Amino acid sequence: MGLIALIITAAAALGGFVIARNFVRRRLRFVDGVYSPTAPFIAGLVAAALAAPVAFLLPLVTGVTAALFGIGAGVGTASGVKALRRGNG
Repeated sequence: MGLIALIITAAAALGGFVIARNFVRRRLRFVDGVYSPTAPFIAGLVAAALAAPVAFLLPLVTGVTAALFGIGAGVGTASGVKALRRGNG
């Protein structure tokens, strides 16, 4: 069971990163607010808050999984903004 939980946690963190990065690059490229230095923190907190109830409903998903999903989303948002600034959007 521990290995499955680890795989779910890693997939959640990587999924949060990829989803957030693609969303920023495709949908938010013309939104000025995404260029704010606080945007990745807000995105990470919102993603973790949305994933937290899942931690209480499913036994293999823990609070660490929700937190890493939020961190992945925040880092993905920052990466998407960086890609837009470079012109790779």
